[in-house]
Amino acid sequence: MLIYMRGAGDIATGIALRLHRAGMDVVMADIDAPTCIRRTVAFSEAIRCDATQVEDVWARRADTVDQARAVMASGDVAVMVDPEAALVDAFAPDAVVDAILAKRNLGTRIDMAPCVIGVGPGFTAGEDCHAAVETKRGHYLGRVLYEGSPIANTGIPGIIGGVGAERVLRAPADGPFECVRAIGDTVRAGEVVGRVAGESMLATIDGVLRGLLAPGVPAHAGMKAGDIDPRGDASFCLTVSDKASAVGGGVLEALLHFAH
Repeated sequence: MLIYMRGAGDIATGIALRLHRAGMDVVMADIDAPTCIRRTVAFSEAIRCDATQVEDVWARRADTVDQARAVMASGDVAVMVDPEAALVDAFAPDAVVDAILAKRNLGTRIDMAPCVIGVGPGFTAGEDCHAAVETKRGHYLGRVLYEGSPIANTGIPGIIGGVGAERVLRAPADGPFECVRAIGDTVRAGEVVGRVAGESMLATIDGVLRGLLAPGVPAHAGMKAGDIDPRGDASFCLTVSDKASAVGGGVLEALLHFAH
């Protein structure tokens, strides 16, 4: 099966790993300056660095459909700049998975492929997709909906290590982001971890910095620009999260459900 994925952030990458390991070809599409903060577990980094590895799988940037097909034929995941999904018809995929996680539908249609799956809020199974997958942490995480919609966005980050909103770092101003610390560093509340337009972005809690915007990415005040894991285990920065794996399992279920 050939799967075209919209989005290549950390949750999308967790999905791609499951599909790739199940023997599917995966091509992922993102914007030209990805804003994913969990960059060590996001295939979107291939856009910036040409190639990146997450766990045991490599992803490589492709600039044409033929290049993408060659990347997949070599056994890797292909990543392209295609925010409007203009290349879907050229690939003629067996399925389209929208894992942008924009909390709303950014143009995905149910007629894009024989199977279309929407990930997270903003999709309704039977209307703009064939199935939707729940992304909210809790009892229903990873559940496939063949009717209806995932739980609406609450705007409140999920609890990790007993900490919710406090673990998320926000850009202090508008402008290009500047890294002061690196993903995987142990930080303490009040330490400077980044800057925007000369203003400092401070750590909000003690823990391991597991997410940080890439240097030079345009930021705006209040934008999610970092994430601290209070559990303090730096190895978690190098593996996809429990949430990404659970959502990936839901997408795999939906694909096999329609394939059969």
